[in-house]
Amino acid sequence: MPKLTAEHRQPGDPDRRQTLARFLRVDHAGEYGARRIYQGQLAVLGRGPHGDTLRHMQDQEQAHLDYFAKAIGDRQVRPTALLPFWHIAGFALGAATALLGPKAAMACTVAVEESIDEHYREQHAALGEEEAPLRERIEAFRQEELEHRDIGLENGAEQAPGYRLLTAAIRAGCKLAIKASERI
Repeated sequence: MPKLTAEHRQPGDPDRRQTLARFLRVDHAGEYGARRIYQGQLAVLGRGPHGDTLRHMQDQEQAHLDYFAKAIGDRQVRPTALLPFWHIAGFALGAATALLGPKAAMACTVAVEESIDEHYREQHAALGEEEAPLRERIEAFRQEELEHRDIGLENGAEQAPGYRLLTAAIRAGCKLAIKASERI
């Protein structure tokens, strides 16, 4: 991901404002989807031994979502038109992996959070000093996403049946969701 400065732009690249709008749009969508994934997992596993852990991660995702909801409002950025789809798809992914068992739910968490780590690292690198508060917030959120990944690993994610296939499919879906939500 290129820096947002004019000297790094190529012909046809979005300008700084367009790039920031894409960042905020996709981050809002991603945090919305993550919250919905945890809601789906909680619907299945919420009364069991993983309920408190899932609620903790969902609460952090809600704080991230609240920040980006305010940011898109403050900067007058339209949210993605795909929010209704992410509403259903996020819950379905969370519930489906939870129905496969707690380890599969944790594998889902690992896959999603590794994708978000990469995405936030790229955004952090692209943001300059003029966007230091946003860059710092993205880094703080990235650290919490890594905490979620670690929680997933500590709770047996890698022992989920079909772990490699499951996480590869979820990561591919995350990359597609990121690209679509930036633009649509």
